[in-house]
This record gives sequence, C-alpha cells and structure tokens, in this order.
Amino acid sequence: MPEPSDITVLVVDDQPLAREGNALVLDSAPGIRIIGEAADGHEAIQQAVQLEPDIVLMDVRMPGMDGIQATRGIIDRGLESRVIVLTIFDLDEYAFGALRAGASAFLVKTATHQELVDAVRVVARGDAIVTPRITRQLIDAYTGRDQPAAVDQPLSVLSPRERDVFDAIALGLSNGEISTRLHLSPATVKTHINRIFAKLDLRDRIQAVILAYQLGLPIGPATDS
Repeated sequence: MPEPSDITVLVVDDQPLAREGNALVLDSAPGIRIIGEAADGHEAIQQAVQLEPDIVLMDVRMPGMDGIQATRGIIDRGLESRVIVLTIFDLDEYAFGALRAGASAFLVKTATHQELVDAVRVVARGDAIVTPRITRQLIDAYTGRDQPAAVDQPLSVLSPRERDVFDAIALGLSNGEISTRLHLSPATVKTHINRIFAKLDLRDRIQAVILAYQLGLPIGPATDS
C-alpha cells in the first residue's frame, strides 16, 4: 500500500520500452511511486497539471513538443513538480536548454538503475544534480561567457547566517556538508535554504550558483583549504 510520504513520479518518454523500463525501476524502489506515464510533451504537461507529481522524469528528445518545451510549460504553470531530464550525452545542448527552462537535474541515459533512483531522491528533497564541470558549462551558456559584475547588492536581503549558507551553496556543498561546516543542524540548514530561495526568488541550487557567478562570488567545487 502506498505511503503518504512516497515520492510521486511522472515518467515521460516517447519510446514505450524506455518509459516502461524506467517506471518499473522507480516503482520498485522503496519510497518512490509512479503515478503516471506520458508519451510526449503535451501529455506530460497535461498529466503534470492533473497529477501534480513530485518529480517528472523527462526524456529531452521527443517528436512534436520536446522535453525542453514541456519542462518550460510545467515550470511556467507554477507547479511544484521538479523535472529531471534524460539525455544521450552529458554536454548535450538539449540538456542545457532543459536546465535553462527550469529543470533541476539531468541524467545520461546510460545511468545505472541506482543512479536513477538516487537522482529522484536527491531532487525530491530539494537538491540539484549537476557536476562542477557541467555547472561551468551551464554558466557559460547562461552568461555568454561575459565576466561577472563584482556586486552583491541582491544578497543584502539575507541575514548574516543566510549569507553564509548561500556562499556554501555557491561552492557546491551539500546540505550535510553545510551542516558540518557551519555547525548547524540539518533541519536548520534546510530552513535557511528555503528562506534564501524565497527571498531571492530562486527555484533551486542551480539558479543559486548562476546568481553567485553573476555577482562575482566564488563558485564550486569547494575545498576546505
């Protein structure tokens, strides 16, 4: 019997075997429940609006409305669903397009079953999965390789502790690492992050890193040296 705390997932892929395979992998994982499947971008948006899943696992290359357009459609409707896009290559322009459209993470289609399950769990708890190498590529795509302006006035709305947490996010630290570095409980870290995102109108960590870069602040990967 499904638990109320299960992570709900909508799987989107135009290839039935791939769609059903990913659905089977995720539905068999503890704490994850498949609540819908869609075969194209239009259907993905419709089901996301109707079902309000926690996670949408989105194939990025589909005929008709592709995963980029579908992701933008979901985000623009103000849904709380977070999108993970699946792509063939990790530096695929489609993946960057989906991230710019509001996706929280992407995975290559060669990812293992465990990596897929882990990605769903990580994104569901509010984190984003982008390696430092991909983060740099994404920043270049966002900024057109312009030099960042060395100003941080937008961050003046943050409290001193929130600013510490924002800087740690920019360096690529996980919630657990922030907790250890700043001597805060995990629950307190999560509260600070939620407040930071609300104050700065950010959806997730990717947007926070982009903002930090645009403000001329240090970004990850982080070190303790």
